[in-house]
This record gives sequence, C-alpha cells and structure tokens, in this order.
Amino acid sequence: METFKAYVVRRNGKGLKGRIEDMRLEQLPDGDVLVKVHYSGVNYKDGLASVPEGKVVKDYPMVPGIDLAGVVASSSHPDFREGDPVLCTGYGLGTAHYGGFSEYARIPADWLLPLPTGLSLREAMGIGTAGLTAALSVDRLIHCGVTPEAGPVLVTGATGGVGSFAVDILSTAGFQVTASTGKAGEQQEWLRRLGATDVIGREGVVSGAGPLGKQRWAGAVDPVGGAQLEEILKSIHYGGAVALSGLTGGTAFNGTVYPFILRGVQLLGIDSVFCPKEWRTGVWEKLGREWKPDAALSQGLQEATLHELPEILQSILQGKAVGRTIIRLA
Repeated sequence: METFKAYVVRRNGKGLKGRIEDMRLEQLPDGDVLVKVHYSGVNYKDGLASVPEGKVVKDYPMVPGIDLAGVVASSSHPDFREGDPVLCTGYGLGTAHYGGFSEYARIPADWLLPLPTGLSLREAMGIGTAGLTAALSVDRLIHCGVTPEAGPVLVTGATGGVGSFAVDILSTAGFQVTASTGKAGEQQEWLRRLGATDVIGREGVVSGAGPLGKQRWAGAVDPVGGAQLEEILKSIHYGGAVALSGLTGGTAFNGTVYPFILRGVQLLGIDSVFCPKEWRTGVWEKLGREWKPDAALSQGLQEATLHELPEILQSILQGKAVGRTIIRLA
C-alpha cells in the first residue's frame, strides 16, 4: 500500500474546501494503533468542521470524522493486536486529530475500545457518536431517578441521529416516549416504528406564558438546546430531569430558577467526547445487549461513500438529515 483515500478539508482563502485526496501513512498523526477503517458516521460536528463558522477545528488541514470502526492493521500497544475489531468516538478525533473519513487512521490506544459483544463494525458506526450520546443521556436520566413508571419522556430533534436513537433506546428500556420534531407530518409513522408513543411538532413543546407549565414529562432527552429548553424545563414533573447534549437550536436560552427550586428539576449536561472510559465502556456494552437499538439500525441507517460526503455534510447542517448516515470505507 503506497497511498490511500481520505476526505481532507483545507483552507481556501478565507473559506474551507473539502475533497478526496491520496494520502500516505507517514502523513497520519502519531498514535499507538493503525486502524484500517471500515465505517465512519456523519455527525453534526463533522458538518461544523467543514465550514469556517463551525469553529470546532483550530488547525487545518483536517480529516473530519469524529467516530470510526475498523480493524487493527498494526499496533505498538499491548492491549491491541493486528486483526482486532475496534471503535473510537470523541476525544480529538476529527477535530484535533485526523479522523474517520479516511481508509486508515492512526490513533492513541487510550482512545480505542474493543468492539462490544453483540455489535458488528457496521452496527457500531450505525450507532456511533449519536447513539452513544443518546445512550449516555438515557443512562443519566435513569441514574437520576427517572423510571418508566414516572411518566412519558420527551425527545426533541427526534428525527436526527441522537433523537432517533434516544426514541429507540427509551422504548426498548420500557419508557413511553413523546417524540418532538419539525418533521412530524412526514416522519410520524417512522418515529412510531422506532417506538414513539406520541409524535408532536416543535410547537407542541411550548407550555405557554408563566415560569411554570403543566407537568407533562418525567424527563427529556434534548439534543437541540436553544430557546426550546426553557419550555421543556417548565413542563418536567417534580423531581424529573433533562439530559442536554446539543446546540442545533442555539447556544443560549432564557429561563427562571422556578423549575429547579419549586419542582426539583435537574438539568444534566451530556458530553460524549471526554466522558470517563469506564462509563463509556459500560454504556457501549448495553448498546450491544439490552439497549441494542434494532429498530433504528434497521430502519434509520443509510450508507454512503466518500464521494457523497460533501452533499451529506450540507444536508446535516441545514437540518434536513433524517436518521443516521455512515460512510463505507473498506
């Protein structure tokens, strides 16, 4: 092997330009393990890495792709051997370290996990960062006392990657799920197949005037953020919680302290990038067993190639993506 293909984003004047390039192994950054990449998922952060206003990458050129799954090609670390199936999500992958949109990646061993039992490489990237974030959200809600008996759980941005997996995982775990989306009309049937009990539009989250609204949901998984978060907090049951993981709706919101001091509502920040390895490993094990999102993997997963990546990145930035897309590299 003299060269391999990778999608590289470079500065182009004041803008950025991404294209497929031939690379050599010596161009890859340092790491203990060389991985032959089979699949990489497309995430909102990958879209941000491809545009100047995204501000998630400090230095270019960069190979985006914040998650990957593949097979070890060579390793200088005792925990990994040639032929081992592995996955990587988060850390600096695709933002500070060449990522998954490449046929080969060299990665620090501390970032890698063995492929969980019960998952293929394709399924692992079908889940990817989006599914891991959803599962971390559900895990925190349960840890904070939200149970199926406490009432329905709201999922915002339900047709997106995190949202669709949250619907599936919550349903699999026995919860009633209210799915909120701006695509409620055309995607209602699909969301119900994923396990949603009710499907509402974004306007259905609004609780009306006043610092508190009717108590509607025991908890919420919110990968959207922004102004909508205030309305969600108003409507959470006493002692409930909101797991917040995204900013597609904006980075700021206005609110009051009333949901927190009068109803004991908890606002939980979810970070899948640097979450502790022990927690990350445990949640991935659940994703391969009792929380395996079979419906989302069979109905909401699309495959594409590096050549199709620019259009997919634009679609995800414009909020048009439905389900999850993975890039096939092997």
